Amino acid sequence: MATLEKNISKLQLNRNIGIMAHIDAGKTTTTERILYYTGRNYKMGEVHEGGATMDWMVQEQERGITITSAATTVYWELFNNKYKINIIDTPGHVDFTVEVERSLRVLDGAVALFCAVGGVEPQSETVWRQADKYKVPRISFVNKMDRSGADFFGVVEQIKDRLGANPVPIQIPIGSEDSFIGVVDLVKNKAFVWEEGSDGTKIVEIPIPEDLKQITQDYRMKIIEGVAEESDELLEKFMNDQNSITEEEMINVIRTSTLNMEITPVMCGAAFKNKGVQMLLNAIIEFLPSPLDVESVVGVNPKTDKEEIRRADPNDNFSALAFKIATDPFVGRICFFRVYSGRLNSGSYVYNVSTGKKERISRIMQMHANKQEPLDFIEAGDIGAAVGFKTIHTGDTLTDEKHPIILEPMTFPIPVISIAIEPKTQKDIDKMSSALAKLAEEDPTFKVSIDPDSGQTIISGMGELHLDILVDRLKREFGVECNIGQPQVNYKEAITHTVHHKEVYKKQTGGRGKFANIEFELGPIDVGEEGLQFIDEVKGGNIPREFIPSIKKGFETAMQNGVLAGFSIESMKVRLLDGTYHPVDSDQLSFEMAAKIGFKVAAKMAKSVLLEPIMKIEIVTPEEYLGDVTGDLNKRRAIVEDVVAKVGYKVIKAKVPLSEMFGYVTSLRSLSSGRATSSMEFNTFKRAPEFISEGVIKKIKGNF
Repeated sequence: MATLEKNISKLQLNRNIGIMAHIDAGKTTTTERILYYTGRNYKMGEVHEGGATMDWMVQEQERGITITSAATTVYWELFNNKYKINIIDTPGHVDFTVEVERSLRVLDGAVALFCAVGGVEPQSETVWRQADKYKVPRISFVNKMDRSGADFFGVVEQIKDRLGANPVPIQIPIGSEDSFIGVVDLVKNKAFVWEEGSDGTKIVEIPIPEDLKQITQDYRMKIIEGVAEESDELLEKFMNDQNSITEEEMINVIRTSTLNMEITPVMCGAAFKNKGVQMLLNAIIEFLPSPLDVESVVGVNPKTDKEEIRRADPNDNFSALAFKIATDPFVGRICFFRVYSGRLNSGSYVYNVSTGKKERISRIMQMHANKQEPLDFIEAGDIGAAVGFKTIHTGDTLTDEKHPIILEPMTFPIPVISIAIEPKTQKDIDKMSSALAKLAEEDPTFKVSIDPDSGQTIISGMGELHLDILVDRLKREFGVECNIGQPQVNYKEAITHTVHHKEVYKKQTGGRGKFANIEFELGPIDVGEEGLQFIDEVKGGNIPREFIPSIKKGFETAMQNGVLAGFSIESMKVRLLDGTYHPVDSDQLSFEMAAKIGFKVAAKMAKSVLLEPIMKIEIVTPEEYLGDVTGDLNKRRAIVEDVVAKVGYKVIKAKVPLSEMFGYVTSLRSLSSGRATSSMEFNTFKRAPEFISEGVIKKIKGNF
């Protein structure tokens, strides 16, 4: 194969990939088959039996879903070389989207799985956008070709239409549903079937079936034409003889186009029936990048504030990104990290640029689900885990002390749902606080706060299932039994009008007093901005420069509690126009207090409104229940955007306020005799109707 040199380097033999998809597309089953075929496992674990290696948490085994991303390392031989593949199996449920987000941040390539029946589902779109955001090349695998209603070419069209991608089939299925027996490899121009009863290990070449010859020729010609366009030399070769382009040349061009994210090669199989996984492993090696194929990581030197590049080279200065913190009952806190450059020896020190502290890494390990295998060292291009550190958090950059660099941090979605929680016994108060702190450290989308008015502990997350799992973990892992309140929506507040205000903060208590005078304009944020847009327009030193950051800090703190009902304000614009100070009584705290008090007065005049989280929901229902399901959605203030007809059922797409959706899964089950399914994810915040806003404010003010 021309893409791989004879004297191949160690880094070229590495692949860091993730397996991503909508819930129930078969990610974990596919990963289990990979573990089996690579010799990592001697027995295939099944999700439905609770025996999947990668779903090691009790909650995962009970529910048959993936909750936490699990990492493993396997080896696969191809082209007389032994390739190392670090695999992360990510969750499909939208409540655990943070696991996908942080995994994609550190991976070089991904396998996007699609169900041959369901096609491109809502979470498929979410993970695809996340992969686009981090520029992760991917190959697509249409799974469950053995299922009733499987439609390979239909899924290819959906990838094109719904994801805006450029899918290029490199295989076409031989048969579908019960008659799915093999594939035609369009690159090799050969047909293969799996021998029955061989666990998919015996693959036999057969002549291309007569009924597939024309379609094989059509799709193969599309690949050849695409390859020919890549260079004048190949085009000339193609013009002289269409069949003269070799298999190696085709693989090289497909690989280059995949790495440049111009195409996504599409394959098919049925992982549960052991069909197609070895070919998928070959494609991971052939088409997905090694650490040398991706751009060198760019960061900022905190000493000079200048950009620096770190190359995927063991001899470069050490740099790594911590992408996950987990708690293990035996070894304590584990930090998963991706090494971008340099080498780290076990027992040595790293510098955490994010905290400014040195950390000793007592042990380095390669993870296999929840089992650890010790390593003496780890080098550029690899993913590992460390123990023995004190304070490392998700998104921290680790380097050597003499050559610090800050890599781009990760961004996470904001929690949209909250519940009050308290331990059942007084003696468990400290135990619960400690456990919640550990869980919050593991999961950046899980927040813990204390309500300032009631003193209650409030936990916030991405959905009912997310909080349900976390409360279950409190009980099982930490032995804390809890009482929980009703789920509450995390509303936001927004400012709709621009107002001008002057605030004088004055306090005289004998001796040195407090004084600050600020004049500012408060209003909605400009388009394209976010957070606090702070514009300093003070002229002539009317407010000394050293007090300006304190004014900004005052407004930032004030944004945490809006004036309507105490919900945070996501974004606003402040123009600081003028002010005065006292040479003795003015200090930083005085100006900070002036900003906080001034905000409360101005925000009331700026006509604050309540924003509610709007969810995107997709419901798959048999046709006979369509009227009941849409009628129920209308009662919940939903806006139905589309109803798509599929064989025997309908797919409803809608936007609906989160406050109307508590307990919806049970309700939908009743409406459809248990036959309809739904998936929901956060979409945006929108202004709540007046009657909802009044009810929420009245309820909150009535509680205190």
